[in-house]
Amino acid sequence: MNNRIYLDHAATTPVHPEVVAAMLPCYTEFYGNPSAIHATGKMAKELVEDARQGVANALNAQTEEIVFTSGGTESDNAALFGAAYACPARKHLLISPIEHHAVLEPAHTLQQAGWEVEYLPVDSDGRVDPQDVRNMLRPDTLLVSVMHANNEVGTVQPIAEIGALCRHNGTLFHTDAVQTFGKLPLDVRAMHIDLLSLTAHKFYGPKGIGALFIRRGVKLQRFQQGGEQERKRRGGTLNVPGIVGLGKAVQLECAAQKTEAARLTELAEQMACMLTAGEEGVHLMGARKNRLPGNVHICVEGVEGEALLLALDEAGISVSAGAACSAGTVEPSHVLLAMGVQRDLARGALRITMGRSTTAEAVEKTVNALREAIASLRTLGCAGNEKFA
Repeated sequence: MNNRIYLDHAATTPVHPEVVAAMLPCYTEFYGNPSAIHATGKMAKELVEDARQGVANALNAQTEEIVFTSGGTESDNAALFGAAYACPARKHLLISPIEHHAVLEPAHTLQQAGWEVEYLPVDSDGRVDPQDVRNMLRPDTLLVSVMHANNEVGTVQPIAEIGALCRHNGTLFHTDAVQTFGKLPLDVRAMHIDLLSLTAHKFYGPKGIGALFIRRGVKLQRFQQGGEQERKRRGGTLNVPGIVGLGKAVQLECAAQKTEAARLTELAEQMACMLTAGEEGVHLMGARKNRLPGNVHICVEGVEGEALLLALDEAGISVSAGAACSAGTVEPSHVLLAMGVQRDLARGALRITMGRSTTAEAVEKTVNALREAIASLRTLGCAGNEKFA
């Protein structure tokens, strides 16, 4: 595995060695329950609160506004369900159609339960126009949810403008920042954010731990019943090793943010130029400039994305296809379809996401392997998986 090129950082990242080192003592030395009042529990609680402070500092938030969760999915679910159930009199929600399923599915469930859900349009880059938000906001709009940057095509949204519109309307604004936390600057005050989701495994922390920012004064129904942990907002014994790992990952990622973002942006631009200029029928999806560092999302004419993924996998390169395979049928990404991409082209989607281990040599090798795979699949005259089934 050491010789493989890993270009699927938007899916998950390896845990940083310093994060592992920070977590290990929590299993053997600082193993107490942080809710306990004895010395062993207090030591664990101190570690938890240090991590909470680190997350709060990164967001320009207050420590009491940070609630630890099991990850991005729980945070997204908690934001939507918690807000809806806490204020059942306001039944209107605005959601972007390119959200992660952790937002779309709760929205659908609320719709079935009687809430009115409207979907904001996006342009061909996957961008939400703040003017559309302005036009669709209503006095009874409870919540708007627009992700900071799309997890597939990488387009960064104008969330500060959207947040300001929501604040003026008295509407809650939630943003899924799972892909951007640690990679792009985030200031919940300046961006008028009421609820923000994040998860550690997207920025070199452990899986199974995340956080939800809840602006002071925002009412949410508690989203996990049980004990009185997390200021009675989420019951359950705290995951001390995970929280400590998250805190260390925050520290490391924020320290490297500017230089790493610039490096990955340059590498991604190099790859995008090589692919679109040197290969006919390769289309770059998403905004060209205002996008996640290290994100390259392409659609290839006449080739299935899954077939490309498997060809690259055989070549020792890990990437992601931009479609879901269900019962043997490849379904185009809902993100691409919302952007107006034709279904046939959307089936040729491939997401390449870079990280700390990515080098210029890896970029060049991947481009060459992709060109070979595209040529081979087109020669076979198949858009699909026959060769790799």
